[in-house]
Amino acid sequence: MRASLSVKDLYPPALAEGEGMGTAYEYYVKRRVLSSFLSTLNPPKTILIAGLPQKYGASLDFMLLATEWGAAVTVVDERQQALDRLQASLATLEKMTGTPRIRPPAAAVLADVDTLASVGGHFDLALSSEVLQRLSAEARVSYVARLRELCGSLALFCPNADNEAHNSRSGLGGLSLEEMRRLLDGGRSAVDYIDMPPFPPGITRSAEQREEATSGRFEAFVMWGLERYAHGERFLPLGIRRRHAHIVYGLSHS
Repeated sequence: MRASLSVKDLYPPALAEGEGMGTAYEYYVKRRVLSSFLSTLNPPKTILIAGLPQKYGASLDFMLLATEWGAAVTVVDERQQALDRLQASLATLEKMTGTPRIRPPAAAVLADVDTLASVGGHFDLALSSEVLQRLSAEARVSYVARLRELCGSLALFCPNADNEAHNSRSGLGGLSLEEMRRLLDGGRSAVDYIDMPPFPPGITRSAEQREEATSGRFEAFVMWGLERYAHGERFLPLGIRRRHAHIVYGLSHS
């Protein structure tokens, strides 16, 4: 895994998904979490992306990580539109110059995410982002239980329910940190907050501004500053992280 990828490196995949700087920053902080988590494990050879995001992006960050690890990826989602968006995002990225290369999934499965009943085999790692909040409380329990049957380790990312302003703006639900902790109760698990970009969400940019962000020196300096800021997120007081983090995450070993 190339932990050294920068926010600038991750901006093109975000653009390919139709997203922007906020998503690139999110991908950067998630990579930091996963880099630390996976340093304690054997490199995964099989990965299950257990559901695609409800609204933002298409999990190209997970696909990029899998490519770096040389892992075979199975993607499962109950929405054909979401699977189509993933394929379209990969095709868009392929046409862009100077961008990370991402290997397409070995399998894309149209199936219910809450039970994952039609998914078989064994996977070294399960990943999901922006999935848990769209499941009922009962379905979340069955989802995690099924993932533990299928996978050796889990890394789940979800909108933070305690950031009411962000969730109201995005229209998404969320889980609190305590809800994530209870959901992953049992086994070796850890939960925390991440993704507190120092700019408001929903900023729109023109095509020219987006192009400048991929090549301009000033934008490169701004992205470098974002990386330094990201490294300090975990030192913010707990109350600030609870109110302002966009994401809660849970990591678990079986």
